[in-house]
Amino acid sequence: DYEKLEPIRNVHEAMAEDAPQIHSSGNLCQQRHVTRGDAKTALEKAAYKVTRSFTTPFTEHAFLEPECAVSFPYKDGIKILSTDQGAFDTRKEVSIMFGWDPEKIVVENQLIGGGFGGKEDVTVQHLTALAAYKYQRPVKAKFTRQESLFFHPKRHAMEGTFTLGCDENGIFTGLDCEIYFDTGAYASLCGPVLERACTHSVGPYCYQNTDIRGFGYYTNNPPAGAFRGFGVCQSEFALESIINLLAEQVGISPWEIRYRNAIEPGKVLPNGQIADCSTALKETLEAVKDVYEANKDHAGIACSMKNAGVGVGLPDKGRCNLVIEDGVCVIYAAASDIGQGCATVFCQDVAQATGLPFSKIRNAVCNTENAPDSGTTSGSRQTLLTGEAVRGAAVKLADAMKEVDNDLEKLNGKNYFYEYYEPTDKLGADVPYPKSHIAYGFATHVVILDKKGKVTEVYAAHDSGKVVNPTSIQGQIEGGVLMGMGYALTEDWPLKDCVPQVTYGTLGLLRSTQIPNIHAIYVEKEKLLDVAYGAKGIGEIATIPTAPAVQGAYYALDGKFRTKLPLEDTFYRPKEEE
Repeated sequence: DYEKLEPIRNVHEAMAEDAPQIHSSGNLCQQRHVTRGDAKTALEKAAYKVTRSFTTPFTEHAFLEPECAVSFPYKDGIKILSTDQGAFDTRKEVSIMFGWDPEKIVVENQLIGGGFGGKEDVTVQHLTALAAYKYQRPVKAKFTRQESLFFHPKRHAMEGTFTLGCDENGIFTGLDCEIYFDTGAYASLCGPVLERACTHSVGPYCYQNTDIRGFGYYTNNPPAGAFRGFGVCQSEFALESIINLLAEQVGISPWEIRYRNAIEPGKVLPNGQIADCSTALKETLEAVKDVYEANKDHAGIACSMKNAGVGVGLPDKGRCNLVIEDGVCVIYAAASDIGQGCATVFCQDVAQATGLPFSKIRNAVCNTENAPDSGTTSGSRQTLLTGEAVRGAAVKLADAMKEVDNDLEKLNGKNYFYEYYEPTDKLGADVPYPKSHIAYGFATHVVILDKKGKVTEVYAAHDSGKVVNPTSIQGQIEGGVLMGMGYALTEDWPLKDCVPQVTYGTLGLLRSTQIPNIHAIYVEKEKLLDVAYGAKGIGEIATIPTAPAVQGAYYALDGKFRTKLPLEDTFYRPKEEE
């Protein structure tokens, strides 16, 4: 017998005083309060200020390969062949299920057909492991596309109200915002995603009075978790949109107000961190100025920043072990390559440090038994953190090669290990200039529409430090732009009483015929970070500025200020079809 209960469909229902409790701890999953200076006084004294509320939807990752795992008995435990974003994370989750020491479980990642954050949570790995142990035989489980759509966590839906103030010259003086995330029926990564949305809601600018309150609520919707941009797509969409309204009040252009406030090396970010020598936000703005000014009556512009590395005081290490096998340098680093190309970057790092040809370098098939833990593929961290570990190990190898006249055969069986760790300060640390993250990437995107409102050109200028692999970074930027366009214009996740109403074909994914001309622009300063040859992350930031730039382009074209994604009354979603 079943009793039919009314579902909690959204954060408003979850917050109601008489709301049913989804979990024994209540419906509030996580909350964050990020503050610096005196935002209230700054906004009271501001010459101009703007307040608007915004709504963004759940979004599906739509990676090409559905979740799959094969498990089989191995030694005194289980071995799992998986396609996830962190082999050691999966090992930990499965060990909790069994109540085993983690070493009894070996997780080996196969080639991974995309992730974007959607493969950070276990899905089928633990199920195959349990069945393989119970029946002592190999077991395979693979989601159908519809199962994948239903079960893995989505991008958080957001409702937020933002108030930004500035002085008579357009210099930002303070920000107040309140953010509400729908995390669905389970927590997943609600806390970290909410935290990143809050810490990045200030934008890549130079002002010190902020008050950001974030809340993540349980509902009966499918769970939400990690997704490329990790909460920043939502909050930056709101902030960058209201910046355009503030520019109007001041009487300057959207480009000019951003340039006047843009963070520079040596200046202090709103979170208190001093911008490092590689910071090149102003240079990304300069790179797109002419094309924006030439099209500003039908173009939008948006900036963003995104951390590289987990940061905020959490231990975050890159590790690598180089082993010489049959005269070849083999890279052992348990870092998932989900298509972003870190495995290629690691080979380049070794080649740069040692002078070895690529024919003498290869990546091992890594697992939790034969390779060191290099952390999850998340937070745009692998090129920088594990890349620095690979570089450090390769420097050791280079020194050893000098002693044997560069004859690798004489080093067979030798291994060279390196661990990279740079501490950061926890959120709210009581220090004058807390170091929240190892590094930040910066970007400016310009989106140009034709008279009908179709996106024809996107200029994406990025400060990612040293460009290690131009082909790979171009792919990341092009894919990120398209993902941001879909988020802005066509993708939705309709629910009926918390039940998804979509198939893969009705998600609103952009078709190949809708791809505009995407111009990837790379900005490199002469002085870079002395880590990983100066490289910073590109994976997440590539998708963040596009949606607000699209919103700004439509505002310039027709004067309608849209606050809800996907944007309504556009070339892609005509009014008569709604």
